[in-house]
Amino acid sequence: MSNSGSAIVAPWLIVIGIGEDGVAGLGDEAKRLIEAAPVVFGGARHLELAAPLIGGERHIWQSPFERSVEAIVARRGSPVVVLASGDPFLYGVGATLARRVDAAEMHTIPAPSAFSLAASRLGWPLQEVATVSLHGRPLDLIRPHLQPGARVLALTSDESGPKALAGLLAESGFGQSRLTVLEALGGASERVSRHLASGFAMEEINALNVCALEVVADADARVLTLANGLDERLFEHDGQITKREVRALTLSALAPRKGELLWDIGAGSGSIAIEWMLADPAMRAVAIEASSERAARIGRNAVRFGVPGLVVVEGQAPEALRGLPQPEVIFIGGGGSEPGVMEAAIAALAPGGRLVANAVTTEMEAVLLARHAQFGGSLIRIDIARASPVGAMTGWRPAMPVTQWSWIKA
Repeated sequence: MSNSGSAIVAPWLIVIGIGEDGVAGLGDEAKRLIEAAPVVFGGARHLELAAPLIGGERHIWQSPFERSVEAIVARRGSPVVVLASGDPFLYGVGATLARRVDAAEMHTIPAPSAFSLAASRLGWPLQEVATVSLHGRPLDLIRPHLQPGARVLALTSDESGPKALAGLLAESGFGQSRLTVLEALGGASERVSRHLASGFAMEEINALNVCALEVVADADARVLTLANGLDERLFEHDGQITKREVRALTLSALAPRKGELLWDIGAGSGSIAIEWMLADPAMRAVAIEASSERAARIGRNAVRFGVPGLVVVEGQAPEALRGLPQPEVIFIGGGGSEPGVMEAAIAALAPGGRLVANAVTTEMEAVLLARHAQFGGSLIRIDIARASPVGAMTGWRPAMPVTQWSWIKA
């Protein structure tokens, strides 16, 4: 956060949440501050809603938005009012401004968020509901929330959002889910309508809408279970995939912590990076893959698993690692025996960083044994056998054993 050099402390930036009911929904303090403001920033809709109170300059958000942020910061120390939708600190402008202005210099008066209004209309306890903003963000972010019996509130981008969401539900095996569209909440045009996702045919939807989902899963629904080690059949792959049991043990060894960045070197299908990101919305990952065909496949998998933020880097390690942001954690699943890969990975980690590498070939196993002898860490061998037909009977068919080295950089 940058505050250019002065000791201003008293709040000069006033951020006021305003609802669709406009001036009628504002408290006395908010009204007084808007009336007294020499300059007011906001979207065209916000400025129109508060128009009866505004006597100062009006500034509509510019594109790109950062230009307006710079204009606000340039007025530091002089009174500025910013109007925002609902709660400015719930996917709102308040969070953006707080990255540039100290909290002690801001005074915020929130209004009920769209999620709060939707929950109150439906009688849903908000603490028991998953909330996700799809406003200006990929629709696929909804996928991890599609759990049988779950209730989800999703803020959409525009009038096309509900139809697109219903289509995604039907395509993923959740067509029997109930979808409630709540439009223009709090205003004179408020409307609440209920639909079945598979038969959604609503037209002329208000651009300001929230979708409430009551998730119902068909027998073949694409449910992303909450445990590590998702079924390989959920992934698109060419056989180059960490098997589910080994993947579960690998994710346990990687030990994800909120907000960490993972490098998945030799990512194959991207299964490790994808499950890493599914652990929490704050998780970040870069999948490095030399094959262009596999790199494209990783991107498709990331979308279908609802983690479109996975960064895919097509290239051969160690060259492809140059210039990437420093990771807290590295997984090496392929190509680790190639010259320079292990050295580059170890060098990239900051002190305290974690590295996990799996070997199925003797060449890679030799690398891991040597690194374990040099640096220490944990070395385990994973042997999995699956029951399969042997003629008319059943026997155990062993998979290729996996040697796994885990290490924390001192």
